[in-house]
Amino acid sequence: MTVDRAEGLAETARALAEGEVTARELTERTLARIEAAQPLVNAFRLVRPEAALAEADAADRQLAAGLRAPLLGVPLAVKDDTDVAGEPTAFGCPGEFPPKARDSEAVRRLRAAGAVIVGKTNTCELGQWPFTEGPAFGETRNPWNTGHTPGGSSGGSAAAVAAGLVPAALGSDGAGSVRIPAAWTHLVGIKPQRGRISTWPWPEAFNGITVNGPLARTVGDAALLLDAASGNHADDPHQPPAIRAVEAATREPGKLRVALSLRTPFTATPKRLHPLVRNKVVDLANRLAALGHDVEEADPRYGQIGLAFVPRATAGIADWVREVPDPSLLDPRTKEAARLGRLLSGAPLRLSRRAEATLHRRVGAVFDTYDVVLAPTTATPPPRVGALAELSGWRTDQAMIAACPYAWPWNVLGWPGVNVPAGRVAGGLPVGAQFLGPAGSEPLLLSLAAQLEDDRRWYEQWPQPPADARGAPEGGATRPTGT
Repeated sequence: MTVDRAEGLAETARALAEGEVTARELTERTLARIEAAQPLVNAFRLVRPEAALAEADAADRQLAAGLRAPLLGVPLAVKDDTDVAGEPTAFGCPGEFPPKARDSEAVRRLRAAGAVIVGKTNTCELGQWPFTEGPAFGETRNPWNTGHTPGGSSGGSAAAVAAGLVPAALGSDGAGSVRIPAAWTHLVGIKPQRGRISTWPWPEAFNGITVNGPLARTVGDAALLLDAASGNHADDPHQPPAIRAVEAATREPGKLRVALSLRTPFTATPKRLHPLVRNKVVDLANRLAALGHDVEEADPRYGQIGLAFVPRATAGIADWVREVPDPSLLDPRTKEAARLGRLLSGAPLRLSRRAEATLHRRVGAVFDTYDVVLAPTTATPPPRVGALAELSGWRTDQAMIAACPYAWPWNVLGWPGVNVPAGRVAGGLPVGAQFLGPAGSEPLLLSLAAQLEDDRRWYEQWPQPPADARGAPEGGATRPTGT
């Protein structure tokens, strides 16, 4: 069977630059794929057919005039917490939201790189949970096994890329929300250093724990999107030194000292690393050793880092709830989190921010001995769709921590992490592992991830086409065709 799937980001940009295809042709194919997949995968909150085709025509005129830009004419998607001029930003919430007057800084930079924004992808309500479901838009499903979630909160972006609807997409990560869906959909997902990609018009999204980041099928494509989206608004409080992600993804990392960390940070709630996930992460560690790296088990000293996370996260939810036109429509769990956030937004929030310097020293001590930390991205494979939908707030928190205890500490620290595919387990369900580093370490993490990608060649595996996946318990591996 011939399957029309998006080629990779770099390959699509090359084909456009060399005149092998037009931006309009690519955008028309992309819109057709989205329309076909939407009833089952449901990756998009809104699609912009007329606007996207107009942007594609403008890109074609620029290409014909000999102009070039890194993503000129390439169709991309962004998460629906990201402002696109003329479109609402509902962030997973029900209700009627007004259109935004201007692009966010990240979208402005994607447009400057030539990207065509085809639509905005689904996310759970205010990005709180590692699943992408809600009364505002329904259930987003995992292309590898549609009975299961693609994760969250950037689940729509992950599902769109994993299903081959777009070559790459932008998400955001406040507690693992890029890395978790990347792990559960067999993608590369980058949580950059805080400030690497602007979150403006929010100077510090969720009090500095949330950053924007790319999802793609390969390290090189994720690096290309990272380079294109990186940069700052003049008023951004965090403006780290620039990096060259694409260049880093082509370099050998050299022999590294890798700490395999399987212990979960303390949360006072039950959690356990699933044996199938553990086996896949240990297998990946063994491959790194075979590639010449020194790998041994060691854990960062996280301590009570959760005390620095909860005030920042819940106060951020309270901030967003103030932007919602009709808060009465929100999930009871969202209202509960916002009430807690309002209680914690004074002294507890200030103390949690001040604790960050101490946490940097304590957790960062692991990098006195090791170059990189390798950890599971999640503790479990992706849950079934609807498994967390009817739970109370406390039961949801318990289930969320049990499934995803590994990612959120790096959001408190503001440091980078990269999810890489670690394989698939029962039911064809993907799982992942994350490379974690200190401030500004994206180039090293990307070099190591690219070396592992050359060895594992995970990009050769695809889920079955969404139209064929209904009722199928397990996704298969196929090769892509089409641009």
